[in-house]
Amino acid sequence: MSLKNFIDSLDGLLGEAKQSLDSVTSNDQLEALRVRFVGAKSGAIKAVQKLMGSIESEHRPVAGKRFNEVRDAIQSALDAATVRLGGGGSQLSDGPQIDPTLPGIRPTLGQLHPITQTIEHLKDIMGRLGFNVTEGPEIEDTWHNFVALNIPEDHPARDPLDNFYLATAKKQVHNPADRDAMLLRSQTSTVQIRVMETQPLPLRIISLGRVYRPDAPDATHFPMFNQMEGLWVDNHVTMAQLKSVLRLFATSYLGSDVHVRFRPSFFPFTEPSVEVDYWWNGNWVEFGGAGMVDPNVFQALGIDSEEWSGFAFGLGVERLCMRRFGIVDIRDLYRSDVRFLRQFAS
Repeated sequence: MSLKNFIDSLDGLLGEAKQSLDSVTSNDQLEALRVRFVGAKSGAIKAVQKLMGSIESEHRPVAGKRFNEVRDAIQSALDAATVRLGGGGSQLSDGPQIDPTLPGIRPTLGQLHPITQTIEHLKDIMGRLGFNVTEGPEIEDTWHNFVALNIPEDHPARDPLDNFYLATAKKQVHNPADRDAMLLRSQTSTVQIRVMETQPLPLRIISLGRVYRPDAPDATHFPMFNQMEGLWVDNHVTMAQLKSVLRLFATSYLGSDVHVRFRPSFFPFTEPSVEVDYWWNGNWVEFGGAGMVDPNVFQALGIDSEEWSGFAFGLGVERLCMRRFGIVDIRDLYRSDVRFLRQFAS
């Protein structure tokens, strides 16, 4: 086929397409013309393209250029006809037309759970106080969960009824006195042991994560909850520093008007020990325990307690979350009620 005949075919096809598309009045007609001219299998453009193989090789660049121009022109005419017809409906005036000035529909997106929001906020506050974030495993051995924390074998905290001991491939009978027995950690204090085992002193860290205790669920207790563990070890750490850090934390998170008190208490891994409460809704609410690291804990890790001192604290994340968001029942945080959770969008 000669170059002239090929180009004449293209020009004739372009004229026919423009005339047809300029006069189309319905989307059904437009679809028929689209198939007729640019259909993938039997369209006129496809048929003309097949003729290029019969053109002499030296003329094919010119033929190809003109073919691309005609194809693009026909596609532009199709697009113009589609816009003119409103893009829908069988007739130009049938059905509602699209109004591009109307606002779109905002898609429904997920959001952070209030506990996650609380954890991120706590990390930010403690980071500004100089504490680095660390993590530890949720499945622990009794060495890290009890022994290294100065919790003796006969202590009630090691009772199998107060912990989630795990069946393993090696052991089917669990003795709480067994250093290799595995359990779901009952406190994030295990992380401070792991950190002091592996990192040089001094150090200032916090760890946030889930802990597990077989408590009956009620408004303030749940068998799985989150704790924030804090540890500061240096040469001259004092109880006054501990109280200052916790007061700064409380006012930063709960507000400058929060009332905080410290009550004498006892924990095997701190001496002296205190319980920390805040005033809410006419009652004192416990939100954690704290104290100076017991020398026996340092001794278990080979740390000289004459050279180093430190304090540790463990705070309940859920109780802080409830105080900030005005939630009165901890169980609401775990019911997965989207209607309830949606009101705490960050």
